[in-house]
Amino acid sequence: QEGPGFAHGQVCEVALLELSGLATAIGSLPHTDPREACDLVLRYLPEIPIWPQLPRRSFRENMYAQFSEGFPGVVLEGERIYVHRLEPEAESLMGSVIALLEENRVDAFPISDDHAAGLHAFLSRKGRIGNPTAIKGQVTGPVSWGLGVTDEGRRPALYDDVLAAALAKHLRMKAAWQEKALQALCPNTIIFMDEPYMASFGSAFVSLSREKVLALWGEVLGGIQGLKGLHCCGNTDWSVVLSAPIDILSFDAYDYGQTLSLYPEEVRRFLGRGGIIAWGIVPTQEEPLGREDLGSLLARLEEAMGFLERKGMPRERLLRQSLITPACGLGSLMPQAAARALELTSALSQALRKKVVVG
Repeated sequence: QEGPGFAHGQVCEVALLELSGLATAIGSLPHTDPREACDLVLRYLPEIPIWPQLPRRSFRENMYAQFSEGFPGVVLEGERIYVHRLEPEAESLMGSVIALLEENRVDAFPISDDHAAGLHAFLSRKGRIGNPTAIKGQVTGPVSWGLGVTDEGRRPALYDDVLAAALAKHLRMKAAWQEKALQALCPNTIIFMDEPYMASFGSAFVSLSREKVLALWGEVLGGIQGLKGLHCCGNTDWSVVLSAPIDILSFDAYDYGQTLSLYPEEVRRFLGRGGIIAWGIVPTQEEPLGREDLGSLLARLEEAMGFLERKGMPRERLLRQSLITPACGLGSLMPQAAARALELTSALSQALRKKVVVG
């Protein structure tokens, strides 16, 4: 079944040609004024703009709190978020919410202005965003949300089977609601799951099986009609990520440019089915960002692509099936540095597009 824009579950050829080498971003910006953040996004990312997450504006816009709204028993207490699992009202609400989830009642899971001012400021630009190729949104992935949010006893929600099942369905509906809202601006949407905790997958700190991770991702991604992406800003077992039903793999190519080449067969299959690699080649820390320029980052990108090229993947295919992004979110930077990162992302994209033969 196809969504309203791109093909569902696989990148169609028309979409692939349109996306080749374009620039987008991960999500967060350091601004507190949502209008200023939207202006910056539209200035540098006109082809695939994002709605900006603004964690400095409010704790409610922290990546864990932002999508918690409406989850049974969730408590925001100062700068802590947790689930009050033992509260009788929470148990009753859990049943009601699960019923809404099973009925696919997307409209019952909105993301309010209080939790995402950048999203609503972006949505208010309807008719004033030009003619983008696609619009990108993002949702916290179930692994990271389930490990970052605990119950009242500080046990990660993901290790409670009932909470784990509910949170995956909850995030599925948040992604679906967001996608539907963004489609009012552009029929072609891209929704990323952000999974920073996958950098710890396989370690003593994260006790999760490959099968459980893929089942959780499948649940969330199953609610998305357009293109689906997954972002991990550290090193991980990329064979797991590449086994997920995603169209776009987003990774930190600045610090971990060689890591994908350790999984050549998985990457080859991913590219063979039309998958796109989002090269996070622009650093998101102040010090390296200050010393890099367009030429040095182009050389670094060439080097990162070269690791895969030496494993038999044609350079032309890597160029065509690519996006350019910062390595991670920009929320930890100062606003001027975040603008510099987006300026470099845009300039790199323009330089890369000149190398891509799309005719």
